[in-house]
Amino acid sequence: MPAYIHHHDDIETAFVLCPSCVGLAMYLRDVEPHWSMAKIDFTYECADCGAEVRRTVVKPEVRH
Repeated sequence: MPAYIHHHDDIETAFVLCPSCVGLAMYLRDVEPHWSMAKIDFTYECADCGAEVRRTVVKPEVRH
C-alpha cells in the first residue's frame, strides 16, 4: 500500500439520495483527495438518470 493513503475510521460518508429521482440511492463514482489530505471530494452518480452530486468531507481537527 502506498505511503500516502490514510485510512480514516472515524469518517463515514452519508447515504446520498438522487435529487431528481426522489429516493433512489446514488453510487460512489469518484474519490479525489486533495494534496494535503485535509479535504476529500466524493462524486456520486445516479444509475437511473445520470445526475451527479459532489460532496466534500473535511478532516476533523485533532484535539489533545
